[in-house]
Amino acid sequence: MIRIDADLLIPGRGEPVPRGTVLLDGATISYAGPRATAPSTPEAEAFEVPVALPGLWECHGHFLGTPIPDLERIATASPVTLAAQATADLAATLAGGVTSVREVGGLGIDLREVVARGSIPGPTIHPAGAILSPTGGHADIHGLPLDFVRSLPERGLVFQELCDGVTECLRAVRRQLRRDAKVIKVCASGGVMSEVDHPIHQQFGDDELRAIVAEAERAERVVAAHCHGKPGIMAALRAGVKTIEHGTYLDEEAADLMLETGAILVPTRFVIDELLGMEDRLPGYAYEKAVAIAARHAEALELAVAKGIPIAMGTDIFVSGPLYGRNAREIRHLIDAGMSPLQAIEAATANGPRTLGPQAPRSGLLAPGYAADVVALDFDPLADPAPWGDPDRVTHVWKAGETVKRPAS
Repeated sequence: MIRIDADLLIPGRGEPVPRGTVLLDGATISYAGPRATAPSTPEAEAFEVPVALPGLWECHGHFLGTPIPDLERIATASPVTLAAQATADLAATLAGGVTSVREVGGLGIDLREVVARGSIPGPTIHPAGAILSPTGGHADIHGLPLDFVRSLPERGLVFQELCDGVTECLRAVRRQLRRDAKVIKVCASGGVMSEVDHPIHQQFGDDELRAIVAEAERAERVVAAHCHGKPGIMAALRAGVKTIEHGTYLDEEAADLMLETGAILVPTRFVIDELLGMEDRLPGYAYEKAVAIAARHAEALELAVAKGIPIAMGTDIFVSGPLYGRNAREIRHLIDAGMSPLQAIEAATANGPRTLGPQAPRSGLLAPGYAADVVALDFDPLADPAPWGDPDRVTHVWKAGETVKRPAS
């Protein structure tokens, strides 16, 4: 058993508890609450920390293993090389306080089992498998021959799969389910990192989106939709999609439909902010698109916060290297958009499992029966959120009841 005594306990949802205690009994929490009423645990390994809260949830991450932000380079690299490079990103993510990742396109299905066995350190991965895209859509790689792009899933590079028409869409969903994907990811609009499609334009027809959602629902999976433009947002919501990723052109009408349907927004302000600083590394078309949508994305996020749309933290992190482990910087972006520090923490913890629908684990809260995923900070995030995103300010990480990060002795 592990006992964590904290000067401040932030449960993920609800009011903070001064002088709180969390007891980890194996992979689950057996107690979380005031220290005064905590059971006596003389046999437990004890820790004293300034602040404890649930392990963070990254709800829009990618493990692609590429240090270069260029999809063509990913598609022509060895999957073995990419996976090997991704191992450092997995470890850095965990050390930064993220204990669970909804991996919405990449190598997550293959990496999931390696992490679960303890062969390499990393967060628990809830993968989507391949991103589903129509031909010419956001997850197509427009500068490469179409036959080659269509062959990528067959040779083990599964960050995307092209499908056109209801029959192919159903087959693509079933291929992800065959690999035990926990969520299905689709491109409902154009995007930034793809060459010829426009971020506003809708991708997939209404019938295709409905078929994808219905097939996923039969297997108790939800669909996450990459959406910048309003046409894609509205089509995805009407089809029954449960999470909207990015939401750049969200307006009052779209926001009201999100509230009506109970959909969750994963805004990923982190990636927009980072792309604006990568002019020397990005393909020219991608940098131009990032600049074009940046201000509108900020306005949409502020609107979503003001309307009270449920929000979960996600970064869209995909460039291998030092950004991994700094995922929690997204919390600062949520606060800048109008959330209170406590609301932003809820978006980064308790709201995370909701993005998986029926596949959600009991995680994201410090409460009995929930996953024993806990992080400790050396700063008070309610008083000063500026250190979010600095992995050195995360002093301890417990994952499934195991101490996976602690200060060097």
